[in-house]
Amino acid sequence: MNPRRLTPSMSLLLAFESSARHQSFTRAAEELSLSQSAVSRHVQNLEELLEITLFQRQGRKIKLTDTGAAYLKEVSIGLSKIRSATLQAISYRHGGGSLHLAVLPSVGSKWLLPRIHRFYEQHPGIQVHIHSRIGQFDLELAGIDVAISNSQDGQWPGAVAHKLMGEELVTVISPALASTLKGRRPADLASKLLLQVAARPNVWGDWFVRQQLPLNRMRVGPVFELTHHLLQAVQADIGIGLVARFLVEKELQTGQLLEACEGASSHGIDYFVFTAEQRLDFPPAKAFREWVQREAALGAELPADAVRP
Repeated sequence: MNPRRLTPSMSLLLAFESSARHQSFTRAAEELSLSQSAVSRHVQNLEELLEITLFQRQGRKIKLTDTGAAYLKEVSIGLSKIRSATLQAISYRHGGGSLHLAVLPSVGSKWLLPRIHRFYEQHPGIQVHIHSRIGQFDLELAGIDVAISNSQDGQWPGAVAHKLMGEELVTVISPALASTLKGRRPADLASKLLLQVAARPNVWGDWFVRQQLPLNRMRVGPVFELTHHLLQAVQADIGIGLVARFLVEKELQTGQLLEACEGASSHGIDYFVFTAEQRLDFPPAKAFREWVQREAALGAELPADAVRP
């Protein structure tokens, strides 16, 4: 097939897309600063090139055919991406642009969002579009430039990893439930429900092994999709959680939560910032990666100027 048939000119596509949106050649002509006859001719040329009918013509009225409606849907996506890419290219002159970031929900809400105003202060021209994601996926296919996630080995197909921080797992409990414990030793926790996150099914078992406790003493509690929900359950006196310290730093400082047994923390999974290989030198992605690495180097506790009421 002739490649030209598969790649109509931009003038033809713009005339079609505008006419389809307005359902009018006249209004499309006004939008594109062309004559009505020029727009009509462009659409007719596109139909001849594709050898399909895009519009039903009834006098001066036009209506998309089913084929035309399907074509509009795909063409609109393509034109939108072209316009977005053009705006990105223009914005680079001023150090701006935008990026799409995937982040674990708990890390996003508890660690990233309280800090990200500092990124905007340093890079006012860059916008970060945040998507909550759990687990690995195809970054390029999903349109994601950068991801923040945990990993046993720092590997993510199609991405380059930079370590952010290690994970210290701590046992957390509500003050009310803590008052019912016989003691604050590891063995005393076995009398309470041990809450779990679905993505980390072995975390309590590993902890029991490290504490040299028999696994048959575990009282496995409810499983939660999100760490945020698990922490709400802990605060509701349902059971004990085993979570990354940097996610509960504020609650431990204010006394909303307590360490169920101090001195019994353990190392968990490391956290990384993953950059899609083809976006490694993409200016907004590079600026964000360097910034988030600096933030992680400051430690889990929020700097004083990062606190928001």
